[in-house]
Amino acid sequence: MEDTEKQEKERGEIFSRAIRAGKRTYFFDVKATVGEEFYLTITESKRRFNNEQGKFFYEKHKLFLYKEDFEKFSNGLSDAIEFIKTGQAPLRAEADAVPACDFDDKEVKVVHSSLEFEDLISEGEIK
Repeated sequence: MEDTEKQEKERGEIFSRAIRAGKRTYFFDVKATVGEEFYLTITESKRRFNNEQGKFFYEKHKLFLYKEDFEKFSNGLSDAIEFIKTGQAPLRAEADAVPACDFDDKEVKVVHSSLEFEDLISEGEIK
């Protein structure tokens, strides 16, 4: 086994696939827990430009998907893709689907923020 492969395996990285899609790159990484259980991380990476620093950086969003959720996730993803392709909701009766509103008619206020991770750090400390 090569040194790189050995290091990746030690960090729990088992398999990786990168998919370029326009301005985005998607990474599908299979990793292992300490107990040797596999899980999937899906990372979306977008190249951005920081006007203040005059440099490019990569904005990343990561999703962790565990083995016990694969089938439900796959079904939900397939249903959403099918709807986009056909404009028709799939006929599957999904018992695991979350209701559109699961808050017992309580008022819900959605707040959007433009807070960046870097805004949380001040002189090496978290605010």
